[in-house]
Amino acid sequence: MTDLRKTVETFWAAAEARDWDTFTGTLAEDAVYTLPQTRERISGRERFVRFNREYPGDWHLRIERIVAEPGQVVSWVHFTVGLEEMYSIAFFTGDEHGRISAMTDFWPEPYEPPAGREHLVERY
Repeated sequence: MTDLRKTVETFWAAAEARDWDTFTGTLAEDAVYTLPQTRERISGRERFVRFNREYPGDWHLRIERIVAEPGQVVSWVHFTVGLEEMYSIAFFTGDEHGRISAMTDFWPEPYEPPAGREHLVERY
């Protein structure tokens, strides 16, 4: 089995470089991309590639961390679009060839903490 961690690293590097041929090569033909917060699902490699290729704005990414075990990878990625910054936490599943067969992508929104715990925390 091919190392899925390397596949995910290649996936993100190809996305940043807008190298859509390499990006396509990281995906299984029947790859499924799921966005739970918007309740969207994209089925199939070609639609997944097109979704990324057509995504608006001059976005850029930097991998913060990758955690991997056989067949499963989690990535934490920092994105910028102009002055806007956001993070993605994505869970990847691989197929028997080490390609990405499923990706579930969470985009957490920052928010202010509830009052009453200021004495326990340090804001950064």
